[in-house]
Amino acid sequence: MKSGISRRADRAALLGTRCGRRVGAVGAIVGTLAALSVGPAPGAAAADAQSRQWYLRPMQTEQMWKVSTGEGVKIALIDTGVNPDTPSLKGQVLADEVPKSVAYRATDDYSGHGTSMAELIAGTGAEGGLRGLAPGAGVVPYRVQLEGLKDGADKDRTPYAWQALRAAADTDAKIISMSFGGMYSEDSKAAIKYAASKGKLLVAAVGAAGHPDMPAAHPYVLGIAAVDSSYTVTKSSEISSQGYADLAAPGKSIPAWCDQTFRSYCDEAGSSQATALVSAAAALIWSAHPDWTVNQVTRALIDTASRSWPKDKPSRYVGYGFIRPRIVLANPDYDAGAPDIDPLAKVNGGDLLAKSADKAERASTSPTPSASDRSPTPDGASTGGTSATGASAESADDSTTLWIALGVTVALVVIGGAGGAVLRARRSR
Repeated sequence: MKSGISRRADRAALLGTRCGRRVGAVGAIVGTLAALSVGPAPGAAAADAQSRQWYLRPMQTEQMWKVSTGEGVKIALIDTGVNPDTPSLKGQVLADEVPKSVAYRATDDYSGHGTSMAELIAGTGAEGGLRGLAPGAGVVPYRVQLEGLKDGADKDRTPYAWQALRAAADTDAKIISMSFGGMYSEDSKAAIKYAASKGKLLVAAVGAAGHPDMPAAHPYVLGIAAVDSSYTVTKSSEISSQGYADLAAPGKSIPAWCDQTFRSYCDEAGSSQATALVSAAAALIWSAHPDWTVNQVTRALIDTASRSWPKDKPSRYVGYGFIRPRIVLANPDYDAGAPDIDPLAKVNGGDLLAKSADKAERASTSPTPSASDRSPTPDGASTGGTSATGASAESADDSTTLWIALGVTVALVVIGGAGGAVLRARRSR
């Protein structure tokens, strides 16, 4: 089924919301956190947090960390700020590397959201705190106009998301993680194109509650959907009814700081958490292959994702499937393809990423078979049979498809009737 839904600027009138709250100003990404589809569960002691990170074991993190911890990779985290003094984040936050123009209170977090995302990315797990998927990576915190600002004066000095994004593009951070959503603006569009031209991997949460949130809907941004511990996708998985998920990751019943007091963790759910984990997965891969370009890292994420449908027909629920960075890390000779070819060129609508690759150091391409030929496929999991290059704009009709994730068979489930169905629309320009 071909979608007629566009990702063009005619969405400017639509604003993504979190629990009915809006913040920001005209002419900017009006940011709303994509963190919760339901309210947080009662707080639990920090010592119990790791036991509730249900995805660590099935993703085989201990095996992955023998190959890569994300060391040497910096992730620009555009969010509510990051508290660098939680036990799990001590030594992990690169606050001194935030550009001065957007550095206002970057280490103040009045909601706990940004700090939680940072721990999911790079937490050490010290004193029972969250263990990040890429504990060797460094997090560069950006505090922008999202929820939790103290007052008007605080807001006036806090940068917009697009300003932070543009500033981050001029740094050596390879990945820019954005667990929020908002409305379209020309400023955000320009900032995203600028960051993409610099070879950055842009990762963002898909819209909550059926709203077409930016920046995930923009070309050159990977939109991330969430799945729960049974790997079931439901209506409450924060997948927009407009549809623009490219990949999926764990995002349900995941511990996060309950509030700005940083005393206890609550179970939260949404594409915010999934976005942080995809950013961390990319850091693991990029650390193991530091000469790769953004095109190769993106292609590796797509080609090794778990799915049971053809790769050239992305799911309208979870895009190319559930991330499996361990498949890349398990193969030291993994072939990620051409460094200067954007695997999503057709849906991105241009060769901007190819041009950015021309400016980067090229990886040496060894004459090895493609990932689908060489990569192991444990537990009967399918990685699809075709390259991500030239992905079709057609949507797979997979509302009843069974897919394989981490060795278990998973049903894609949509709650509700036709009005609740989740549609997928690839980007158009």
